[in-house]
Amino acid sequence: MCASGAVTRSTLRQQITDALRDEVLAGRLQPGREFTVKQIAEQYGVSATPVREALFDLSAQGLLESDQHRGFRVREFTVDDYRSMVEARALVIDGVIRALFREPTPSAAQVVTYREGLVPVRRRAQEAARAARGGDLDILIGYDLRFWRELGALMSNPYINDFLHRLRVQAWVFAVPYLRHDAGARDWLWHGHPELVAALTLGDHDAVRAVIDDFNAHALSWADRLAAGNPGQPDHDPQPAGQPLVGEPPTAEPSAAETSAGRSSTGPTGPAGPTGPAGPTGPTEQASVATGPEPRRPAG
Repeated sequence: MCASGAVTRSTLRQQITDALRDEVLAGRLQPGREFTVKQIAEQYGVSATPVREALFDLSAQGLLESDQHRGFRVREFTVDDYRSMVEARALVIDGVIRALFREPTPSAAQVVTYREGLVPVRRRAQEAARAARGGDLDILIGYDLRFWRELGALMSNPYINDFLHRLRVQAWVFAVPYLRHDAGARDWLWHGHPELVAALTLGDHDAVRAVIDDFNAHALSWADRLAAGNPGQPDHDPQPAGQPLVGEPPTAEPSAAETSAGRSSTGPTGPAGPTGPAGPTGPTEQASVATGPEPRRPAG
């Protein structure tokens, strides 16, 4: 049986990991920003051990780079990195779609389970699309990640889902500095989430393929636009003297990163950046359960 101290430290480590991921996703810890374990520990008012573990966790996720002499630095992704993320994501999702439509006709019980699983996904889709159309980047990131994470959970393959989620987080980390400095960013925020849910609910292979193809083409078009210098490389504002590196210390309450990672009570999120990456204003759960042809259940 684990000692309570070990459990507490593990929980604090996760809270710090989530809080720092939020800071990076929000652009408050900007690409290239350097910091040490001591700085983060002092600002959060915790010991160095859980902070060091959290920073190594984020390094393993590809968000930070470590140097034994200088500490840690927020990773700076390039346009080529982003394009590679999109291409990798497209290859994996293409395989998922093929497997999805090779599955035999699901049983009645599987259909019910699948439709129930799509209820929260549909809500995330509606809110993600609303945030994208409104240009609300902070809200979009959270709902977009939750949407794809929850949808991926229906594939019943956690390894694929985790891999895709990591790509999506990295892509958002790359995209956020550009989007915050681009007056035309709203035009590049993909909002096809509801169309994808509708196509999956109907089990329409061609419609699913069309939405995903549009999603990937949108992402690659944005990458081409960045490569052409429109907008240019964003300037990273220097950290003002005396300003904290990070926001409020993590608490026991679920953070935005925790929510986006799928540990909230409503379930887990996903695609990358401005092309793939919306609240209680959508239809009720009962009304949102679609009727019609039996949906196909995603295969692992």
